[in-house]
Parts: sequence; C-alpha cells; structure tokens
Amino acid sequence: MYRLLTSAPEPHASAHQERKKAWGRKIDRVSTSASSSPGRGLFDLPRSVWLLGWVSLATDAATEAIYPLMPFFLTQVLGAGAVSLGLIEGCAEAVNSLLKLWSGRRSDRLPRKRPMVLAGYAVSSLLRPLVGLAGTWTQVLAVRVADRVGKGIRSAPRDALLASAATPGTRGKVFGFHQSMDHVGAVLGPLLATLFLFLYPGSYRTLFALTIIPGSVAVLLILLIREAPAPSTQPPLPTAGAALPSAAAAPVSLPSELKSFFVVLTLFTLGNSTDAFLLLRLTDVAGSAVYIPLIWAALHVVKAGVSAVGGSWSDRIGRRTVIALGWTVYAVVYIGFALATSLAALLAWFMVYGLYYGFTEGTEKALVADLAPPQVRGHAFGVYNALLGVGALLASLLFGILWTAFGSSVAFGAGAVLALAATGLLFAVVRR
Repeated sequence: MYRLLTSAPEPHASAHQERKKAWGRKIDRVSTSASSSPGRGLFDLPRSVWLLGWVSLATDAATEAIYPLMPFFLTQVLGAGAVSLGLIEGCAEAVNSLLKLWSGRRSDRLPRKRPMVLAGYAVSSLLRPLVGLAGTWTQVLAVRVADRVGKGIRSAPRDALLASAATPGTRGKVFGFHQSMDHVGAVLGPLLATLFLFLYPGSYRTLFALTIIPGSVAVLLILLIREAPAPSTQPPLPTAGAALPSAAAAPVSLPSELKSFFVVLTLFTLGNSTDAFLLLRLTDVAGSAVYIPLIWAALHVVKAGVSAVGGSWSDRIGRRTVIALGWTVYAVVYIGFALATSLAALLAWFMVYGLYYGFTEGTEKALVADLAPPQVRGHAFGVYNALLGVGALLASLLFGILWTAFGSSVAFGAGAVLALAATGLLFAVVRR
C-alpha cells in the first residue's frame, strides 16, 4: 500500500506540468509568428529604418526644391532646349546609376555600410547648391552630374542597409515606408520653394544656394545610425590536410530569375524618360513656372500616400502584381499626356502619375531583396540602379529627339508602348 501510494503521480503536480508545457508551446507559436510576420504598424520598424527615412526626407526637400524649377531655369533663364534638358538629366542619372553598381559591390565587401552612405549624402549636400552659380547649361550639367555622384555612392549601400533591417515579411513595408518619407520631403521642398519665390520673386539662385541647410541636417542624422558589422562572407582558409573548397564555396552569383527581371526592367526603362519632360509640358501649357513647384508637391503627396500602401500590399498579394499595376498606370498616363491639350486634363493625369511611383518604387526594391542572396544584395541593388540610370539616359535622349522632331505626343506615345510591352513580359519571367 505504501509503495502504491508513493508511486502514484500527484494530480496537482501533473496538471501544473501540463499547464507549463501548454504555455511553452503557446509562447513558441507567438514568437515564431512575430518573427515571420510583418509588424502591425510603422512604429514597429527598427530605429535605423526611421532615421534613414528622416535622412531621405531632408535630402529630398533640398533636391525637389530645385528639380521642378530646372526646366524653366534651363529653357527660359539659360536658353537651353529640350535636347539639352534630356542630355542633362540622362547623363546625371546614368552617372548616378553606374556608380551605384560600383558602390553596391564595394559595400558587400565592407563590414559596415554607413560610411559609404554618409560620404554619398555629404557629397550631394555640398555640391547641389552650386547650381545657383551656373551661367550656362553645360555648367548645370556639371553640377547635376556631381550631385548624382553622391547619390550613386550612397543608394545601393543604403538599400542594403534597409534590407538587412527587414524580415521577409516586412520588406515591402520597410521600402514602402522609406519611399513615403522620401516623398514627404519632396512635398516640403517645393512648398517651401513656392513660399520663398512668392516673397522673393525671381530669386532662383538664392533659393538653390539655401538647399545646403536641409542637406546638412541629413548628414547629421546619419551620424545617429548605429550599425552592427556584417558577418564575413569569405570562405574560411582550408587547414592542413583538409579537402579543397567545393563548388559551393565559389562566389555567389545573381539568380537567373533576378537576371530575367532585370532584362524586362531594362525594356521598361527605355520608355521611362526623365520627369522633367512632364514638367516641361505642364510649363508650356501653363505659360509660367510660378505654380510648377506646387504641382510637383501635389504629385509627391500622392506618392507619399500610396508608397507605404503599395509596399505593404506587395507583402500580401505579391510583388509582380503590384509592379505590373504600376507599369500599367505609367502607360495610361503617358497616353493621357500624348492626347491631352488642356491644363486641367494634364494636371489630372499628373496626379494619377503618382500612383505609378507608389506602386513600383518600394516594390521593385523589395523584389530585388527577395531574389538576391544576402552575400550579393549590395551588388544586386547596384545592378538594379545602374539599369535604371542607363535606361534613363537612353530614354531621355530618345524622348528629346522625338519631341524635337515629331512633337510631344509622339514622344509620350512611344514611352507608353514600351511600358505596356514590359508589363506583358513581366508575367512571363517573374513567378507569382
């Protein structure tokens, strides 16, 4: 009887152990879900993502205070033409993007990416205001190219830094949020520029010089970012008597699906000329550049509102669908610009144009991060940005030539056709 009583399990102890196991299983499920699913709100994003967002806000406030005025400044103040405008913007973006290819590879070999990000923002912040001293369009070309050198240095390592702060379930949200902050800055810049020109009419050069202020703020914010060193991706040296490294230790290359996406992206970019032509068309119809910064700011309100939504949406329904939707919007808007003749119609199409950016900018980067192995993610972003830049150069030159030879309607129509062709091919090369 004693042995029977002592060997029987204690009901209270057994129930207690079962409750502990059940709570353990529940905690494991919650932890796994939290690590693999997107956060519930923007405040769940890491500190580095927020800081980089504020950096982009300040930088774009400076850049976009100048950009919408550039077509008027070049054509009316300096006497340049449409071809010169296309050459300036195309060369600036080509240099920018080719440097991103180098900086992406370089950042993959460095333990920390923040120094390159800091250097790139510092170069742009110092050189951008010099456009106020330009007396010819070739001097504007030199300043714009120098400004884009800074962007070329910083963009790929910054995107890799953002990707490292995101999980597979939050990449769309992280890049979408970053683009939203970027566009908020692009709203503030033109608004402040409009206010300045209202108080000091015609003081374009002074306005350009003052952009050094938000640029300096951006550089200071980068110093607050803390970055852990990335683990080395180099294979260990073989020890004595060990077998030679296998093929698995060879350098990691870009996946074939990512390369196929880059081919389709190249086709789309051949029709994706600089937005300066849209602004030039608006300026021609409006007859003045006084309210062009306000129109540009309104566009970025649409971009900012849609970018975070588009990025999060791509986390749920897939990158391909959202990108295809954005490219289709682009084609429709270009058809609208080819056919519209009134200022009201052009303004309406210009606002719809913001949907294209909101759906594609963050989503394309999230797709690159999805398809690229971590060891070559910086290189992948470099290739992505290089294709955008080289395509922008060719597209802008082609657009300027078509505009000069056949008029704006033919130029916009050609861009729409290329965008629709790329959208169809996207479904063939990128899996859902």
